Amino acid sequence: MGEYLYIMTDRNQEKRVGFVVSRGKRLAIVTLAGLIWIQPVLSLGPLSAPTDSAYAASSPVVKLGEEIITSGAKLAHYQYAVTRSGSTVKVLADVIQVDLTNPYVKLDVMTGKGGQVTTRQSVQGMAKETGAVAGVNADFFNVNGQGVPMGASISEGTMITSPSELQGMYAFAVSKSGTPTIDEYTFDGSIRAQDGTTFPLAGINKEAYRTEPDKGYSHVNALYIYTSAWKSTDRPKDSSTTPTEVLVQNNVVQQISPGAAIPGEVPEGAYILRAHGTAAAYITSHLAVGQKVDANYQLRSVTTGNTLDPNAQAMMVGGHTLLVSNGKAAAFTRSTSSISGSSPVARTAVGYSKDGHTAYIITAQKNENSSGMKLSELQGFMTSIGVWKGLDLDGGGSTTMVNRPLAETEVGLTFGTSNGGTTQRLVASGLGVYSEAPQGTLKGLKVSGASSLLIGQEASYKLKGYDTYYNPVDASGIQASWKSSNGSLVWTGQSFKAAKPGIAEITAVSGSAKTSMKVNVLGGADLNGLTASTQSLPLVAGTSADISVTAQLKNGSSVKVPAEALKWEFIGFSGSVKEGTLTVQSIKPGAQGGYAIARYDGFSTVIILSQAGQQTWENFENVSYPIAFTGLPVEAKGKAQVVQGTGDHASSKVLQLDYDLTGGTGNKYAYAQLNGTTGKSVPENPTSMSIDVLGDSSLNWARAEFEVGGKSVYVDLARQVDWTGWKTLNIDLTTSGLGSSAKLKRVYVVNLADGQDERALTGSVAFDNIQFSVPDLGGSANMKSATVVMTVGQKTISADGKKITVDVAPIVKGDVTYVPIRYVLDYFGGQANWEGASQRITVLRGGTMMDLTLGSKDIIINGKRKQVAVSPILINNRTLVPLRLVSEQLGIAVKWEQKTKSITLQS
Repeated sequence: MGEYLYIMTDRNQEKRVGFVVSRGKRLAIVTLAGLIWIQPVLSLGPLSAPTDSAYAASSPVVKLGEEIITSGAKLAHYQYAVTRSGSTVKVLADVIQVDLTNPYVKLDVMTGKGGQVTTRQSVQGMAKETGAVAGVNADFFNVNGQGVPMGASISEGTMITSPSELQGMYAFAVSKSGTPTIDEYTFDGSIRAQDGTTFPLAGINKEAYRTEPDKGYSHVNALYIYTSAWKSTDRPKDSSTTPTEVLVQNNVVQQISPGAAIPGEVPEGAYILRAHGTAAAYITSHLAVGQKVDANYQLRSVTTGNTLDPNAQAMMVGGHTLLVSNGKAAAFTRSTSSISGSSPVARTAVGYSKDGHTAYIITAQKNENSSGMKLSELQGFMTSIGVWKGLDLDGGGSTTMVNRPLAETEVGLTFGTSNGGTTQRLVASGLGVYSEAPQGTLKGLKVSGASSLLIGQEASYKLKGYDTYYNPVDASGIQASWKSSNGSLVWTGQSFKAAKPGIAEITAVSGSAKTSMKVNVLGGADLNGLTASTQSLPLVAGTSADISVTAQLKNGSSVKVPAEALKWEFIGFSGSVKEGTLTVQSIKPGAQGGYAIARYDGFSTVIILSQAGQQTWENFENVSYPIAFTGLPVEAKGKAQVVQGTGDHASSKVLQLDYDLTGGTGNKYAYAQLNGTTGKSVPENPTSMSIDVLGDSSLNWARAEFEVGGKSVYVDLARQVDWTGWKTLNIDLTTSGLGSSAKLKRVYVVNLADGQDERALTGSVAFDNIQFSVPDLGGSANMKSATVVMTVGQKTISADGKKITVDVAPIVKGDVTYVPIRYVLDYFGGQANWEGASQRITVLRGGTMMDLTLGSKDIIINGKRKQVAVSPILINNRTLVPLRLVSEQLGIAVKWEQKTKSITLQS
């Protein structure tokens, strides 16, 4: 999450220089000759436990499984039931349990890149760099700052950062003897000059912040140590002070720079004293080049007053509020409003058992499979699994867990992050798990490879081994034969090829032993979306375009669909798709538009072909209407104006939106309002929009607001502005219902109250080259205008005043009104195609394609799965669909008259 604050704590240990810890990966090599006697252990496979009956029935905690990471560390997967608004919600949590008495495993802090602060890195990147077998994100940090942990961090007795002078912020530490502690600390240190005088130290490797409770400037009249663990040449940025700096090496002053920073980074093996005000006066009065100077520091417990020697600590990471004490939920030691304490978000926490032998490293998932936890819920979960004392670590978009699966050599994500799938935030620090075991003998083997495949995908599988300490060994010398349990996977002689949906078991046989794994060949039911790389094309003979199709899976991940797994249908033209290239061969007589439909196991997406194309709507070169800034709440400030562009757009004019959302509370908005409150008309029936956006890496939400028929329609431009520089965004509008009279009113950024501490409150973005793709499917044959009146139970309808008899009447079933879709399309344009084998009807109208299946509440609209309240039904061989679908998805206005039970449709 990253609070915009810092940790009040204590003062540290003795002088230390920065460091880079190199932890190599341990991989045992086992020769083929050495495998003969251990082959019978092939059947051991991964050590994964089923649901733990100890947590069954009466407990809200259910253990879903467990796997060994390395000797002394295991990963447990949980489901935790909570009650929200009277309903039970089940949340997924993952816990790494570390045996602190096991000599073959240890915990340590992971810091940025190369063990240096001010260099953020993903948790996975830090784990790979340092050789961790598992890890999570750790301390809070200022997302708009330099990337420095707010609290203390210690690695192998070396202090990397000291705690900040903030109140109620706790830290987790493990001593070199293996004893865990959680406490609130302050920093206590000083330097001693050769003349015997001393001056207090304020901290080590800290960026600028406001102290508590006095809200003072951290670096005013203060003396800090900066070691080579501080990467940046700014020590620090934006401190509102002028530095005097002293370079110290081997306890001897090498250089003094009054009133100015010493250029460059801190040299390895040295440190820099950074002084201001009274501290600078002390430096110039008491230190001289060539003289000795000593630095000493320690931490002091706020709760007990006892001192803590950093040299005696194996590791320490800072956190936020205390969560658990004496096995019970603790009162929060700091306000949790800035970390969305009362909202369910992704969470990271750490704690230890009552006997101090077990550390618990905890995450709560927030993704498509889990809704996250409130802090109070996290407290309940922690106490349920045996945490005696625990604290909160950074959460929200920072929450990430990685682990090395058994027999593998690399760590991977344990679950999809709240940023979306595999996207990982770059964070300031992490908490890593490391194996200290020697090379062991081979204990077991497992099949390694993809656990899920799409139809048409080929995958190779390998045998991988693990030793007696559950660390990987090289098993490449083992020869095995392979087979599949059924026709979902086919062995090609070198690899397996996915042939049809279903679960198959891959088995490797070597001599008299065997091991296996299950592989799921995904079908259409496993997809949430299917997206073509191009969503619109000109309907012109000879047109060709390279097309790739990506499937969005229900687990949140995305994967490219093999070309051979797709079945194509062409409506309005003859065409082909060969080697990923779609070609329009000829246009059917009278066709005003066309559809290229790709299906994966029945799940569809569509490319719209039209005689029109993309229209430039605004490039801001000659703006003739007013543009103004508006914001919410009223304290929001900013400016919206057309200016000369920068970077790739330096030769053109752009719309720049500057914003300052530091004032006020709640959700915050910064708008660039176009043409007053009226907005500006956009082309009719647009299917997509492209816009160039200059990002500011604020992580704010970028949106556009349209108006259609007096109602606002909101469209996402980017869920997170996580880039700098110009980027072209392509936005699908086919399900937005913009129709024929839409206006674009404003483009804007949003910073929601939930997780607001994670995003920048000030920034600047810019917009340029707004274009709309407008398929010309609106002619008389495709998008007719009409007024049609139907009456429930009657087989006579009125179409533009003309009475017509039909063979099926609208009906009311329960609270839902159903209408015959084919007759709707007959009078308003479009077509409906029935596929009997799958009981599916495909509706095409304008820029919308909709697949509906009898008995299913899932519909597919332009490649996206959507769930509706009721499913379509079949009466007299006619498909009837809920009236709401007609109005919401096909853009046809509906009026219901309760007295006569009549339905008026207009377009």
